[in-house]
This record gives sequence, C-alpha cells and structure tokens, in this order.
Amino acid sequence: MSCTQTLFQTTSKIAALARSGQMTCARKLFDEMPHRDSVAWNAMLTSYTHLGFHQEALSLFRQMRISDTVPDHFTLTATLSACASVCNLRCGTKVHALVTVLGYQSHLPVNNSLIDMYGKCLDPSSARRVFEEMKLRNEVTWCSFLFAQTNSSQFDVARHVFSMMPRRVEIAWNIMIVGYARYGEVESCLDLLKEMKESLCQPDQWTFSALMNACAEALEFWHGCMVHALTIKSGWSSAAEVKNSVLSFYAELGFHGSAVKIFESTGILTQVSWNAMIDTYMKQGNTHEALLVFQRAPEKNIVSWTSMISGYAGNGHGDEAAKFFVDMVRSGVQPDDFTFGAVLYACSSLAVLGHGKMVHGIILHYGFHAYVFIGNGLVNMYAKCGDLQGSVRAFSDILQKDLVSWNAMLFAFGLHGQAIRALQVFKEMVENGVKPDNVTFIGLLMTCSHNGLIEESRVLFETMGSVYGISPEMEHVACMVDMLGRSGYLAEAKELVDKYSEVGSAETAHVKLYLVLAPHKGTQDLEENWAKV
Repeated sequence: MSCTQTLFQTTSKIAALARSGQMTCARKLFDEMPHRDSVAWNAMLTSYTHLGFHQEALSLFRQMRISDTVPDHFTLTATLSACASVCNLRCGTKVHALVTVLGYQSHLPVNNSLIDMYGKCLDPSSARRVFEEMKLRNEVTWCSFLFAQTNSSQFDVARHVFSMMPRRVEIAWNIMIVGYARYGEVESCLDLLKEMKESLCQPDQWTFSALMNACAEALEFWHGCMVHALTIKSGWSSAAEVKNSVLSFYAELGFHGSAVKIFESTGILTQVSWNAMIDTYMKQGNTHEALLVFQRAPEKNIVSWTSMISGYAGNGHGDEAAKFFVDMVRSGVQPDDFTFGAVLYACSSLAVLGHGKMVHGIILHYGFHAYVFIGNGLVNMYAKCGDLQGSVRAFSDILQKDLVSWNAMLFAFGLHGQAIRALQVFKEMVENGVKPDNVTFIGLLMTCSHNGLIEESRVLFETMGSVYGISPEMEHVACMVDMLGRSGYLAEAKELVDKYSEVGSAETAHVKLYLVLAPHKGTQDLEENWAKV
C-alpha cells in the first residue's frame, strides 16, 4: 500500500472516530501518524470545533504552525470558528493576519468566518472593515455582519444593514429578534414579528424561543402568554427550543407549577432549562428537589452553581451554601460577582468570620474586590460577623460608593451600637451628593432608637419628609413609636399612631406601642394605660 493510500485511510479513520464521539482515540491515531498533510490536520481541527473542544482546536492549530504543513482555507475557517466560540479576539486577529499573508483575503468562506469571529468577539468595527472590503457577498455574509451589530447592541446600524439586505431570509429576521430579545425589548420584537409575517417569512422555533426569552427578560406576563398562544397556534409548541424558553419564562415569573409540568414533559432540555428548574425549586423552598435537578443536569455552568449557592443561602442553609461554594472552586469553575454576592450573604447569615475571611481572600485572588456590589456585601458580612473594623476597611476599599454602600456602612455602625458614627456617615453621605432613601432612614431611626437618641430621631423623622421628600412608611413610624414608648413618651407615640393611621402604618405601630408597655406593666394596668392613651 502506498504512503498516500495509508495517509488517506488513517485520515478517514480519524474522521469516523470523531463523528462517533471518540475524540481520545482519534487524537491517539493522529499523534501516531508518521506523516501528516493538511487534510489530516484539518480533520482533527474541524472535529474539535464541531464537538465544542475549541481550546483543543486552538492548541492543535499552534502545533500545526510549528510543523511544515501550510494551512489552507479549511484550516483558517475551522480556527476562526474556535476563536469565535471562546471569544478569543487576540488569536482571531493573528489568524486574520495569516489570512492576508497566505492570500485568502478574497476567499468568501474565510471572510464570512472573519466577520463571524469579530461579531462574536464584540468588535463590530473590524467586522465592518472586512465586510466593506469584500467584493463578493452572499446571505451568510449579510447575516454574519448583521449579527456583529446586534451582538454589540448597535441596533441603529443593524436596522440600516437589515434594510439594505438584498434578501431578508428567516435567519436575518431571527438575528434581529434575538438581538432585541436579549435586552427585553418586547415591543421591538413583536413589531419585527409583524413585519416578518407581512413579508411572507414564517416564524420558526428560533423566532418563538427568542420572543419568549424577551418576555422573560422584561417580566412581561401578558405578552408572554400571548406569544405562548401564538406558539401553540403556529404548531411550534412541541419544539425543544420553544419548550425550554416557555419553561424559563414561567419559572422566571414565579409560576413554578407550570414550569415543573413543562420540565417533566420536555424530552430534550437545555442548560438554561436545568438552571431554571434549580432556581424554581429553590424559590419554592424545596432545596432537596433543587439538589436532585442539579445532580441530574448533564452539564453544570457558573449559573447552575450560583443558583444552588444563592438558593441555599436564601432558604437559611448557609452551611450548605458555603460547602457548595468550596466544591465549585475545587471543580475549577471560576466564580463571578453574583456567586460572590450569594456566598457573602450566606456567610453573613452564619455570622462565622472565618468563612467570610476565606471568601474575601478568594475575591482578592480573582480580582473582584473592586466591584461595588461585592464591596457592599463585604461591608455587610464583616458587620454581621462582629468585625466592625473589617466593615470600615471594606467600605474604604470601595472606589465608587453607591447608595447601597453608604446604607450598608450606616447599618454596620447601627448594628454595633455606634449611633454617633452612623450619624457621621449620614452626614458624609449627604455631603458627597448621595441622596438618602427610605432604607437609609430606617437604619438611622433604628440606631437612634436603640441608643436612646430621642431628639436626633425627631429631627430625622421630620427632615426625611420636609428635606428629602420621603413619606414615612410603616417601618419608620414603628421605629419612632418603639423609641417614644420605651422612653415614656406614650402620648406622643399615640399621636404618631393616630396621625399615620391613614397611610397603613398604624397597625404595626399599635402593636409596637402595646409591646413596649408590656415589660413595665401588669396585664390589668397595661389595659388601663392602653385605654388612656
């Protein structure tokens, strides 16, 4: 058998093994080849990209460049596809330079792959340059360029590109609808659906899936029900993509029973659906079922882990939340800001300083300490774990403090009985141009109440309306009644209860006033005094 025949047969075996999912065997056979041509390299490259092994594809491409094999257009398109899938703009730019060196800058599939890569790497200007330099374009070119604009939220440009398309195929309509859906622009999506039907293009499962996702993103229940009805009428309700989107919609809007029914009746589930069900069961308080779904899920991403951590924390199982966080880090999944926010909440509820410091160390390791959301969580965590100085340091480390940051520091001082320092934080907050909200005044009034600062509370209660335009709510009135009642100003407390009875604050305030009298009076005296006030 000739060397050429052997090479052809081995390459065919590699492709066959890859098609059956046996990538380890395919790679072993590839590595054992004494000689490899571009066809053999391309067989491995395309197999890696088609099966989602994008990093392995890029690694193989680098090995190919070291060898004496010259890449061809199949090599370039496969490598650009891998760059696009992992959003590796740096690598994609280098491949673009190689395209020019090898003389493929006029090759249609290569140019289409370049536009796709730049679009997925959020570089619409580079995608535009490639598009404008192309002498020959097809539907793939136009759709790839359109996606590059919608993926970077360049909707004005996308609209112009869409209007200039020689032929608006179904995928172009779907690109536009999916783009708007990502930002919850339900009205824009529905307008496009209407235009799509008028142009005699029929919506498919991807169209309806995007529309349901838009309604979920915008929490538009009635629009979602309408789209669901259209889906059923159009005959796409049984499509796996649509079922998964409908499931996510009902789960997101809190219709957990409907979500569970769809979940149990859907054969092929996406990762989004598995995550939606974890979230659904956690919101129901059913942590056991959530764990079973998590364990059954074929793949687990950052959202899966974070849903479990936040779900356990929200249901009062801080220990389990912390355990899941440790397991997640050990499994090699990198936490994001939402993960850290959830685990910090768990540490706060446990009030275990050691756990909190461990998480803080991991936050520093991954570089999330500059996120204001994380900084706010650290201030709260240290305060609830008894380390006030830790709260102060975390607050100082927040570069761009928002209202939540100031409120968190204010509550931290209040929690530790430092009323004067809490009032100082309030003063600094106002001086920095941050307008307080109703939560700010709840924290201030509670702090003053627990420290017996009667006059300061009166001033704060007055200024929240007269200076900051905040109407007293039930919690504010209850704080005042609690403080006045405990300090013996029963008539003033009763006056507040009567004054704010019309705004729905009186019921809790009455209970508060009744309770503060209880430690000082017998039952009979209490009833007599209550009748008097």
